[in-house]
Amino acid sequence: MEEKTKLIAFCGLYCGECFAYKGKIADLSRDLRKELRQSKFERLAPNIPFKEFKNYKESYECLGALVRLRCKNACRGEGGNPFCVIRKCCRKKEIIGCWECNDFEVCKKLDTLKVSHIDAHIKNLRKLKKKGVDEFLSGKKYW
Repeated sequence: MEEKTKLIAFCGLYCGECFAYKGKIADLSRDLRKELRQSKFERLAPNIPFKEFKNYKESYECLGALVRLRCKNACRGEGGNPFCVIRKCCRKKEIIGCWECNDFEVCKKLDTLKVSHIDAHIKNLRKLKKKGVDEFLSGKKYW
């Protein structure tokens, strides 16, 4: 249980649900790049009569970027965004996470997550505040 607790980010998101932390997309991208290199696909792509292959080089580079998105450490282990204002705020306030702050419902720092997570982090924070870490870990987590 302690290991799972370390996967709860300060913002209420659960790193164990994150594609970057899980690494599956990074692994598949790495493996596909390897297979493409071994097949010397960069030589074939210009001769394939589909317009999409005109951008093969960019697609290959995009796969490389997906590999680099891997997050080897959870938020509490300094993974994710190294400039995270939420993590800095929690550490400054000496709290475990935003759910311990009375202002999380109106906190502007959490707004940065709305683009990718809509309100998942807020739902998780409410559950953490109301039911605690153990029940949060045993139940549904929003991502």
